Amino acid sequence: MPPSRCRPLSMSWAIGIPLAIIIALLLGSAHQIDFALADAMYQPDIGFIGKHSAFLEDWLHVRAKNVVILFAILCIAFWLGSLFYQPWHAHRRQLGYLVMALALSTAIITPLKALTAVHCPWDLTRYGGEETYTSLLSERAPTLKPGRCWPAGHASSGFSLFALYFVFRDTRPRLARGLLIGALALGSVFSLGRMLQGAHFFSHNLWTAVFDWLICLGCYRILLYRPPATAGDFIQPAPDTNT
Repeated sequence: MPPSRCRPLSMSWAIGIPLAIIIALLLGSAHQIDFALADAMYQPDIGFIGKHSAFLEDWLHVRAKNVVILFAILCIAFWLGSLFYQPWHAHRRQLGYLVMALALSTAIITPLKALTAVHCPWDLTRYGGEETYTSLLSERAPTLKPGRCWPAGHASSGFSLFALYFVFRDTRPRLARGLLIGALALGSVFSLGRMLQGAHFFSHNLWTAVFDWLICLGCYRILLYRPPATAGDFIQPAPDTNT
Protein backbone atom coordinates (compact mmCIF):
# COMPACT_ATOMS: atom_id res chain seq x y z
CA MET A 1 0.00 0.00 0.00
CA PRO A 2 1.44 3.44 -0.89
CA PRO A 3 2.25 5.72 2.04
CA SER A 4 -0.08 8.62 2.78
CA ARG A 5 2.96 10.92 2.66
CA CYS A 6 6.20 10.56 0.70
CA ARG A 7 9.77 11.30 1.60
CA PRO A 8 10.91 14.82 0.62
CA LEU A 9 11.87 15.09 -3.04
CA SER A 10 14.62 17.53 -3.96
CA MET A 11 13.65 18.73 -7.42
CA SER A 12 16.80 20.86 -7.61
CA TRP A 13 18.80 17.62 -7.52
CA ALA A 14 16.42 15.43 -9.48
CA ILE A 15 16.07 17.93 -12.33
CA GLY A 16 19.24 19.99 -11.91
CA ILE A 17 21.69 17.17 -12.67
CA PRO A 18 19.90 16.06 -15.88
CA LEU A 19 19.66 19.67 -17.05
CA ALA A 20 23.38 20.15 -16.39
CA ILE A 21 24.09 17.06 -18.51
CA ILE A 22 21.89 18.39 -21.31
CA ILE A 23 23.67 21.76 -21.29
CA ALA A 24 27.05 20.02 -21.32
CA LEU A 25 26.00 17.84 -24.27
CA LEU A 26 24.72 20.82 -26.25
CA LEU A 27 27.48 23.30 -25.48
CA GLY A 28 30.45 21.03 -24.80
CA SER A 29 32.56 18.78 -26.99
CA ALA A 30 30.54 15.59 -26.77
CA HIS A 31 31.42 14.68 -30.36
CA GLN A 32 35.11 14.51 -29.43
CA ILE A 33 34.36 11.97 -26.71
CA ASP A 34 32.07 10.11 -29.11
CA PHE A 35 34.77 9.82 -31.76
CA ALA A 36 37.49 8.94 -29.27
CA LEU A 37 35.48 6.02 -27.90
CA ALA A 38 34.26 4.88 -31.32
CA ASP A 39 37.80 5.02 -32.71
CA ALA A 40 38.96 2.77 -29.88
CA MET A 41 36.26 0.22 -30.77
CA TYR A 42 36.93 0.25 -34.52
CA GLN A 43 39.59 -1.58 -36.53
CA PRO A 44 39.98 -0.42 -40.15
CA ASP A 45 40.36 -3.90 -41.64
CA ILE A 46 37.68 -5.52 -39.50
CA GLY A 47 35.13 -2.89 -38.55
CA PHE A 48 33.66 -2.41 -35.11
CA ILE A 49 35.01 -5.12 -32.87
CA GLY A 50 31.59 -6.24 -31.68
CA LYS A 51 29.68 -6.02 -34.97
CA HIS A 52 29.74 -9.77 -35.60
CA SER A 53 29.53 -10.89 -31.97
CA ALA A 54 26.74 -13.43 -31.46
CA PHE A 55 26.71 -12.70 -27.73
CA LEU A 56 26.26 -8.94 -28.21
CA GLU A 57 23.58 -9.33 -30.86
CA ASP A 58 21.65 -12.43 -29.82
CA TRP A 59 21.92 -12.22 -26.05
CA LEU A 60 22.69 -8.67 -24.99
CA HIS A 61 20.60 -7.04 -27.70
CA VAL A 62 17.69 -9.25 -28.76
CA ARG A 63 17.13 -11.57 -25.80
CA ALA A 64 17.83 -8.99 -23.10
CA LYS A 65 15.42 -6.57 -24.75
CA ASN A 66 12.78 -9.30 -24.91
CA VAL A 67 13.16 -9.88 -21.16
CA VAL A 68 12.44 -6.21 -20.48
CA ILE A 69 9.47 -6.32 -22.87
CA LEU A 70 8.15 -9.37 -21.00
CA PHE A 71 8.52 -7.48 -17.72
CA ALA A 72 6.51 -4.59 -19.15
CA ILE A 73 3.80 -6.97 -20.35
CA LEU A 74 3.60 -8.50 -16.88
CA CYS A 75 3.23 -5.01 -15.39
CA ILE A 76 0.31 -4.35 -17.73
CA ALA A 77 -1.26 -7.70 -16.84
CA PHE A 78 -0.94 -7.11 -13.10
CA TRP A 79 -2.28 -3.57 -13.44
CA LEU A 80 -5.31 -4.84 -15.34
CA GLY A 81 -5.71 -7.55 -12.72
CA SER A 82 -5.64 -4.94 -9.95
CA LEU A 83 -8.79 -3.42 -11.42
CA PHE A 84 -10.72 -6.60 -10.61
CA TYR A 85 -8.78 -8.59 -8.02
CA GLN A 86 -9.39 -7.12 -4.58
CA PRO A 87 -6.03 -8.09 -2.93
CA TRP A 88 -4.17 -6.15 -5.63
CA HIS A 89 -6.24 -2.97 -5.34
CA ALA A 90 -3.78 -1.41 -2.89
CA HIS A 91 -0.99 -1.63 -5.51
CA ARG A 92 -3.01 -0.29 -8.44
CA ARG A 93 -1.41 3.13 -8.39
CA GLN A 94 2.17 1.79 -8.36
CA LEU A 95 1.38 -0.68 -11.14
CA GLY A 96 -0.25 2.06 -13.18
CA TYR A 97 2.82 4.21 -12.66
CA LEU A 98 5.10 1.42 -13.88
CA VAL A 99 3.01 0.91 -17.00
CA MET A 100 3.00 4.63 -17.83
CA ALA A 101 6.67 5.25 -17.07
CA LEU A 102 7.91 2.21 -18.99
CA ALA A 103 5.66 2.95 -21.95
CA LEU A 104 6.63 6.62 -22.26
CA SER A 105 10.33 5.96 -21.68
CA THR A 106 10.48 3.62 -24.65
CA ALA A 107 7.76 5.11 -26.86
CA ILE A 108 9.51 8.45 -27.36
CA ILE A 109 12.55 6.83 -28.99
CA THR A 110 11.16 6.01 -32.43
CA PRO A 111 9.56 9.43 -33.08
CA LEU A 112 12.74 11.22 -31.99
CA LYS A 113 14.83 9.01 -34.27
CA ALA A 114 12.60 9.87 -37.21
CA LEU A 115 12.64 13.57 -36.32
CA THR A 116 16.39 13.94 -35.91
CA ALA A 117 17.62 11.52 -38.64
CA VAL A 118 21.01 11.11 -36.93
CA HIS A 119 23.20 8.39 -38.42
CA CYS A 120 24.85 5.55 -36.54
CA PRO A 121 28.64 5.35 -36.34
CA TRP A 122 28.65 2.36 -38.71
CA ASP A 123 26.93 4.55 -41.35
CA LEU A 124 29.73 7.14 -41.44
CA THR A 125 32.58 7.28 -43.94
CA ARG A 126 34.97 7.48 -41.00
CA TYR A 127 33.98 3.93 -40.09
CA GLY A 128 33.55 2.40 -43.53
CA GLY A 129 30.05 3.69 -44.28
CA GLU A 130 28.76 6.16 -46.87
CA GLU A 131 27.25 8.97 -44.79
CA THR A 132 28.69 12.31 -43.69
CA TYR A 133 28.75 13.11 -39.99
CA THR A 134 26.65 16.03 -38.81
CA SER A 135 26.12 17.06 -35.20
CA LEU A 136 22.75 16.82 -33.49
CA LEU A 137 21.65 20.41 -34.07
CA SER A 138 23.20 20.79 -37.53
CA GLU A 139 21.40 20.45 -40.84
CA ARG A 140 21.72 16.92 -42.15
CA ALA A 141 23.96 16.29 -45.14
CA PRO A 142 22.03 15.18 -48.27
CA THR A 143 21.35 11.44 -48.16
CA LEU A 144 18.97 8.82 -49.53
CA LYS A 145 18.99 6.97 -46.20
CA PRO A 146 18.21 9.20 -43.20
CA GLY A 147 19.67 7.93 -39.95
CA ARG A 148 17.64 6.41 -37.13
CA CYS A 149 20.17 6.41 -34.31
CA TRP A 150 19.41 9.26 -31.89
CA PRO A 151 18.53 8.70 -29.15
CA ALA A 152 19.60 5.13 -28.40
CA GLY A 153 16.73 2.66 -28.42
CA HIS A 154 18.30 -0.37 -26.78
CA ALA A 155 19.67 1.70 -23.90
CA SER A 156 16.10 2.72 -23.05
CA SER A 157 15.33 -0.93 -22.28
CA GLY A 158 17.66 -0.61 -19.32
CA PHE A 159 17.28 3.02 -18.33
CA SER A 160 13.46 2.82 -18.38
CA LEU A 161 13.81 0.67 -15.25
CA PHE A 162 14.59 3.88 -13.34
CA ALA A 163 10.85 3.58 -12.73
CA LEU A 164 11.47 0.82 -10.20
CA TYR A 165 13.43 3.24 -8.03
CA PHE A 166 10.46 5.58 -7.77
CA VAL A 167 8.04 2.74 -7.01
CA PHE A 168 9.97 1.84 -3.86
CA ARG A 169 11.65 5.13 -2.82
CA ASP A 170 8.99 5.93 -0.21
CA THR A 171 8.41 2.46 1.21
CA ARG A 172 11.74 0.62 0.90
CA PRO A 173 14.50 3.21 0.36
CA ARG A 174 17.40 0.74 0.49
CA LEU A 175 15.80 -1.51 -2.11
CA ALA A 176 15.01 1.57 -4.21
CA ARG A 177 18.65 2.64 -4.22
CA GLY A 178 19.71 -0.85 -5.25
CA LEU A 179 17.21 -0.85 -8.10
CA LEU A 180 18.41 2.59 -9.21
CA ILE A 181 21.99 1.34 -9.36
CA GLY A 182 20.81 -1.79 -11.17
CA ALA A 183 18.88 0.19 -13.80
CA LEU A 184 21.87 2.48 -14.33
CA ALA A 185 24.19 -0.52 -14.65
CA LEU A 186 21.89 -2.41 -17.01
CA GLY A 187 21.38 0.63 -19.24
CA SER A 188 25.13 1.20 -19.28
CA VAL A 189 25.83 -2.42 -20.26
CA PHE A 190 23.24 -2.24 -23.03
CA SER A 191 24.80 1.03 -24.17
CA LEU A 192 28.32 -0.38 -24.22
CA GLY A 193 27.20 -3.43 -26.17
CA ARG A 194 25.69 -1.31 -28.94
CA MET A 195 28.69 1.00 -28.98
CA LEU A 196 30.95 -2.02 -29.53
CA GLN A 197 28.74 -2.95 -32.48
CA GLY A 198 28.96 0.55 -33.95
CA ALA A 199 25.24 1.20 -33.51
CA HIS A 200 25.53 4.26 -31.26
CA PHE A 201 27.85 6.93 -30.00
CA PHE A 202 28.30 7.44 -26.26
CA SER A 203 26.26 10.65 -26.28
CA HIS A 204 23.28 8.88 -27.89
CA ASN A 205 23.03 6.63 -24.83
CA LEU A 206 23.56 9.47 -22.39
CA TRP A 207 20.68 11.40 -23.95
CA THR A 208 18.49 8.33 -23.53
CA ALA A 209 19.41 8.03 -19.86
CA VAL A 210 18.49 11.68 -19.26
CA PHE A 211 15.18 11.40 -21.10
CA ASP A 212 14.18 8.23 -19.28
CA TRP A 213 15.08 9.67 -15.88
CA LEU A 214 13.02 12.80 -16.48
CA ILE A 215 10.06 10.78 -17.74
CA CYS A 216 10.13 8.43 -14.75
CA LEU A 217 10.52 11.40 -12.42
CA GLY A 218 7.64 13.29 -14.03
CA CYS A 219 5.31 10.29 -13.86
CA TYR A 220 6.26 9.79 -10.21
CA ARG A 221 5.55 13.42 -9.41
CA ILE A 222 2.13 13.17 -11.01
CA LEU A 223 0.98 9.70 -9.92
CA LEU A 224 2.78 8.71 -6.73
CA TYR A 225 4.28 11.70 -4.96
CA ARG A 226 2.44 12.99 -1.93
CA PRO A 227 4.28 15.89 -0.26
CA PRO A 228 5.50 15.14 3.28
CA ALA A 229 3.53 16.52 6.18
CA THR A 230 4.41 19.97 7.51
CA ALA A 231 3.87 21.58 10.87
CA GLY A 232 0.81 23.35 9.52
CA ASP A 233 -0.86 20.05 8.79
CA PHE A 234 -1.14 19.37 12.51
CA ILE A 235 -2.54 22.75 13.53
CA GLN A 236 -6.22 22.52 14.23
CA PRO A 237 -8.36 25.52 13.26
CA ALA A 238 -9.47 27.65 16.19
CA PRO A 239 -13.10 27.24 17.16
CA ASP A 240 -15.50 29.92 15.94
CA THR A 241 -16.48 31.88 19.09
CA ASN A 242 -18.95 34.08 17.22
CA THR A 243 -21.60 31.41 17.07
